Formats: sequence, structure tokens, C-alpha cells
Amino acid sequence: MDTQHSPAADGRILNPATGMDAVTLRVGDLEAMSAYYETALAMEPLQERTRGREVHRVLGRGATPMVRLIHTPDLPSVDPREAGLFHTAFLFEDEASLAATVHRAAQHPQSRFVGSSDHLVSEAFYFTDPEGNGIELYRDRPRDTWEVHGTQIRMGTRPLDPRAYLRRHLDQEVLDAGSARAGKVGHVHLQVGDVARAREFYVGAVGFDPTASLPGALFASAGGYHHHVAMNTWNSGGAGPRASRLGLGDLAITVPGREDLDALVARYRMRGLNFDDDGHRVVTTDPWGTQVSVAVPGTETKELLSR
Repeated sequence: MDTQHSPAADGRILNPATGMDAVTLRVGDLEAMSAYYETALAMEPLQERTRGREVHRVLGRGATPMVRLIHTPDLPSVDPREAGLFHTAFLFEDEASLAATVHRAAQHPQSRFVGSSDHLVSEAFYFTDPEGNGIELYRDRPRDTWEVHGTQIRMGTRPLDPRAYLRRHLDQEVLDAGSARAGKVGHVHLQVGDVARAREFYVGAVGFDPTASLPGALFASAGGYHHHVAMNTWNSGGAGPRASRLGLGDLAITVPGREDLDALVARYRMRGLNFDDDGHRVVTTDPWGTQVSVAVPGTETKELLSR
């Protein structure tokens, strides 16, 4: 660990070992959405729990939770112009694992393929799930190939032919392995009403470091990663607080230890933010009402369902 960036040395920023946890989606049709993530993304149900009228189901690969679906059928559908989720980005370890998942997603009749790009630091393919939630499937290029200038990481948008990628990397053995191949949430890209205000919260309060910017967008991370979170106004410029809708229910972040939560609480207090702290997890909302949870490691499926 880089001690220059440990909470004891600098309480302004997140520990460099920070990562993302399973994203939570509120869904209208639990069975259809669960079947989609199982078939299109090769996830498997890990556990579920009923809480009042809500059913919570966690899916993932191996022992790694990747998405929690909360059945809330009375809510209106996702509005692409509001603040909320732009996409959840699922990270895979190698080209073959990525290609197998892209192939599955492309074959699913309820997937909508929306593009692919070589971002210099990563290779990414984009889909939309049956209820309008954005999905990115990606793999990172080796970190020593990233072009870094100070604290800024060069990212771009270059053409990436999906058919050619699958021809090069699709492997039947990997495809057959399905959920046995590792995957996790690598980053989450948000829609916000104002990038400067989003920066005040996600950089100033939560403690991410900015790593890159584009017109109408900011990328930020911990530990020099290209980004754990991104915020844009491409569809949602000027958006106010979120209405109660389907879509993103919780943005989950994991930090190494309680001392990291203590540093986070100090930042929240300094900015007058309201939050809940149960000792293992600190919860607040961003300026648009998106719930942001920061927790210590050891998140098991059972604990995830208790949130």
C-alpha cells in the first residue's frame, strides 16, 4: 500500500486499495431480469431474501456478488433524461472471458447492443438490459501500458470491431465455463445534473481523485485506476433530484478498513452531509438522491441482502 495515500497520512482521499462492490438495481420484473443476467452475462443466483413486499436477489460469478436486483414492480420505468445510472461496468480478466460474455449478451433477444470502443486503457462493449439499464462489458489493458501525465490518465474512444474481436478471442471452452470465469464490478458511470457539483461530492466528499475529463464528463478513481466512477450530463444536464423509479438503487464502494470509514465520516461532517454509520458501512446520498454506500471488506451475500 502507498503510505503517502493512507488515511493516516491524507484523510482527503480514499485508500488506494478501494474498489467497487455489487451494484443494486430496482427492477419491475424480477424473474425476467434475473433470467437476463443469468443467460446474457453468465451470472448465477447466489441468494435471495424477502423484505416486506420486496424481493432481493443477488447474482454473481463464483463467490463474487455482481448485481443485487430488488423487485419493486410499482415504480415507474427508467427515465434516460434523469440523474441515475449511465451504465454498470463489469470487468473481466482476459480477452477470452470478455469475448465469451459479449457473445452471450449479443445472442440474447432482449439485449440491445449500443456500441464498442477501444479506450486505450481498456476494451469495452456496451449493451442495454431489458429495463433500460446500461451495461459495459470490458477488460483492462496492462496497467504499465497506460499513458499517465501527472494525475491524468489518457483515455480515448477508438473503433473496436466486435465481430473481429470475437473471431480473435472467442473460445468454446471459456464460453462453456460460463459463471466459472471470474468477473466483478469494475466501475459505475452515473448520469448527473451538473459535473461541477458532482465533483464536489464524489471528489471532495467521497474522496476519489479525478483522472480524466471530457466535455460534460468527469472520471475519478482511487489508487491510480483509470476510473471507479464517472459522471456525465450528456443526457441529464440540469436534472434535479431523482424521482422514485426503477434503475439504480445503490452505488457500493469497498474500502480496506474502519479507519477509512472514519476518514470518510470526517469528510462528510466537514461538509455538513447527512449519513448513517452502522460500524461496517456508511451511507449517504449524492446531490441527486442516489444512495452511496461505503463499506469495509467481507461483504458476503447474506450481508448484502440485509442492506
